Amino acid sequence: MRRASGVLVFAWLVFTAGALHAQPSFEDLLAEAGLVFDAPQGFSAIERPPAAEFPHERALRHESGLLEIRYAIRPLARMRVEYNDPHSAAPDPEHMFDMLFASMTERLAAGRHSPRREYAAEEARKLFNADWAAASAFAVEPAFSEEYREALLVAVHKRGKADAYAVFLYRDPERAKPIIRGALSALSFVP
Repeated sequence: MRRASGVLVFAWLVFTAGALHAQPSFEDLLAEAGLVFDAPQGFSAIERPPAAEFPHERALRHESGLLEIRYAIRPLARMRVEYNDPHSAAPDPEHMFDMLFASMTERLAAGRHSPRREYAAEEARKLFNADWAAASAFAVEPAFSEEYREALLVAVHKRGKADAYAVFLYRDPERAKPIIRGALSALSFVP
């Protein structure tokens, strides 16, 4: 699993390097991925340089300062996997969403405890119009966020379209929880 995880992180970074070089806009990636974004109430866009651990295209901050959200969109057609194992074929980006999510969670949590939950298929469709969705909560490294110490990573996948991610960063889980609920479905796939 460790090797596959490294390959998947590499796949994420290969996509990101290409995406950052070509600099597609958040809106272009939304259209390409078949996603819609309904900016959550009480949030405004902020400039936040993409971190190596989670290159993103959009960042928002809640007016209370209790929560920040960073969004990343990865259309499947843009993903390239460099795979050097002579004993098997390279993984198909269409089937990597679960392993990418696990790898990303491990990176952001710096290997610490990160409880994870997959949404039931019906719940994934209802909340995100996705074929698959999962969430993981963990403490983050100061290198990723000096201001916020905890995070919730939500990942969604739609067959033939894209993977998308939202990292919700906060200090106080109890105070952030209702704000997260209100912003959870801001990024969803077109019905």
